[in-house]
Formats: sequence, C-alpha cells, structure tokens
Amino acid sequence: MTTLTPTDQELIQAASDLLLRTHDAALHRVAAAARGVSGAVYLGLSLATPRVSVCAESSAIANAKMAGEEAITTIVSVGLDPADCPVVINPCGVCREVVPSFGRDLHVLVSVNDDVTAVTSDALLPMPWVRARPYS
Repeated sequence: MTTLTPTDQELIQAASDLLLRTHDAALHRVAAAARGVSGAVYLGLSLATPRVSVCAESSAIANAKMAGEEAITTIVSVGLDPADCPVVINPCGVCREVVPSFGRDLHVLVSVNDDVTAVTSDALLPMPWVRARPYS
C-alpha cells in the first residue's frame, strides 16, 4: 500500500467537509476533491434526480477546467458509512473512464480492504474502452 501524503489527507478532508456540509441522501450522496497541477483544490458534488445523476468526480474536474487548470494530479471521492462518517469510496465505472482523461500520471485515492491508498488511473481501468474507427 502507498503511504498517503499530507496533501492526500488534505484532499480527503476537503471532500469530507463538503459532504458533511451538503449531504442530502436524495440529491448529494458523494463529494470529491481534485488537486490540479497548480496545487489548487477543486471540489465536486454528486447531483441526482429521478432520471439522471452526475458524479462528484466529474463536477470536481469540471470546476478545475473552468478555473483554467491544466491537469489533475490527484482525485478522491467520499461517501458516508452507516454511522454517517465520511469514508473514501472507489470511482464508479463511468468515472474510471472519465478521470484518466484529465491528467497524465494521475493518482486516485481508493479504498482497498479498508485501507486508503493511491493508485494510478491505469490501475482503475486496465483495459479501457476505445471507440472503433469509422468505416472509410
């Protein structure tokens, strides 16, 4: 397991604080924090309606891009455990495909056997989907 850095812990805390402040089981169940190459931290919140959901990781990345951030270096998402304490959760399948597009050597903080560690985005999706070329 990779030892978390103080900046990793800061990201987890930022996402946790956001989730505790905004949690609504019907609308906002996950929060994310992403660190840009500039060092700035960008937050994201899941958005849910009966018909569509937007992941917290996507909104954190969108906030970074809107701020002019060149790329993301690290990202984490948190949800609440049964005791309503924030815990690191692993990205969904869509986020495993989206996140790697926004930074080379990007690290994702994940939960493995109840330990939090950093993995590369390649470890999340070892065989990424690629669009077939159109017929010529």
